[in-house]
Amino acid sequence: MTTLYGYYRSSAAYRVRIVLNLKGLAFEQVPVDLVAGEQRSPAHLARHPQGLVPTLETDDGVQLTQSLAICEYLEECHPTPPLLPGDAAGRARVRALAQLIACEMHPLNNLRVLRYLVDELGTSDAAKLAWYRHWIAAGFSALEAQLSRAAGSGDFCHGDRPTLADACLVPQVFNAERFDCDLGDYPRIRQIVAHCRALPAFEQAAPAAQPDASRR
Repeated sequence: MTTLYGYYRSSAAYRVRIVLNLKGLAFEQVPVDLVAGEQRSPAHLARHPQGLVPTLETDDGVQLTQSLAICEYLEECHPTPPLLPGDAAGRARVRALAQLIACEMHPLNNLRVLRYLVDELGTSDAAKLAWYRHWIAAGFSALEAQLSRAAGSGDFCHGDRPTLADACLVPQVFNAERFDCDLGDYPRIRQIVAHCRALPAFEQAAPAAQPDASRR
């Protein structure tokens, strides 16, 4: 059985859960409590030397890290249903949208960065929240503009079925909501997320539906 080592509120693990569900793949979850520091345990560092989540362990024992790489691996090994468009320009657009979220927005606002701001730099909670909301606004403003363009528009980030970009967008919106970010200026983003959340694959991947959510 494929095993996913992750944390229920991790955006990166959330992305992978969505993709696994969209592909209809069965998987076992092993929680890694980031708040408790389990990511720094010797056992987890042997799986993921960065001390991050997720790690996907395949049926044949291969251990994969980095959420976008894992999602691309799943797309290559299980191409149906496709999460990337059939044309090169479409694939480039979806990857660009996904990377805007996963590589530009998320790294500035993940748990270890927020902890460093507070624990090492002495940032106040108010300043930390301002930092978070600033980078959410910067990223979502650019994303809203791209999603509002006619080319590639549809019910989802690209066209009328979920893609890799949607698997990245929904977790980022979830975290923005956790920090009470104002999403009023992003109607296209909110519309897409509503379409996604109506699908079982996204609903079943949501943090509240995960086995380790009961710890909190």
